[in-house]
Amino acid sequence: MKTVIEIADEIIAREGGYVNDPDDPGGATNFGVTIHTMRRLGLDLDGDGRVTEQDVRRLSRTRARDIFVEHYYQRPQISSLPESIQASVFDMYVNAGGGAVRILQKLLRQMGHDISVDGAIGPQTIAAAKAAYDGAPDFFVDAYGIERRNFYYRLADRRPASRKYARRRDGGKGGWILRAEAFISPEYHLTDGEHRARVATWG
Repeated sequence: MKTVIEIADEIIAREGGYVNDPDDPGGATNFGVTIHTMRRLGLDLDGDGRVTEQDVRRLSRTRARDIFVEHYYQRPQISSLPESIQASVFDMYVNAGGGAVRILQKLLRQMGHDISVDGAIGPQTIAAAKAAYDGAPDFFVDAYGIERRNFYYRLADRRPASRKYARRRDGGKGGWILRAEAFISPEYHLTDGEHRARVATWG
């Protein structure tokens, strides 16, 4: 299995460098770390007493990786989940915060585990995840990835401005969908035709 550092480096590679897309609620972002996260952590890198876009630009790749490992992996207790699913939940947590855990908890409830859907990993979620993995290891990992993919499609259904992240200009799979499918076995990837049918109503 990959180390958490290797997984974090892969997340940074997917996220890319500095962007400030007006359609992205995250605002100014560098290596996947948003200005909102930097403000929450008090990362005033230029020492002017404020956390601004300039501080986001100054963020180093190494600092971003450290933020991800501490605040998006260790503190949320993703490290306590079955090892094979950690990378997918970690990657989704960077992308969606507690939503990544709610997706997991909803999946576990669908699998018959009586747990709360609160976006926090505690003893019940950890125990349920381990039981689900022990019962069907391959199915569990793929099922979470598929639920991630469904989440992105539903989000784009509701928010037209976000559709460009799920569908390329030529109609093919956008970054969100490719990101989810990176953690799904190839046999469960949507074909190009299936993807285009799923987004056909977007116009």
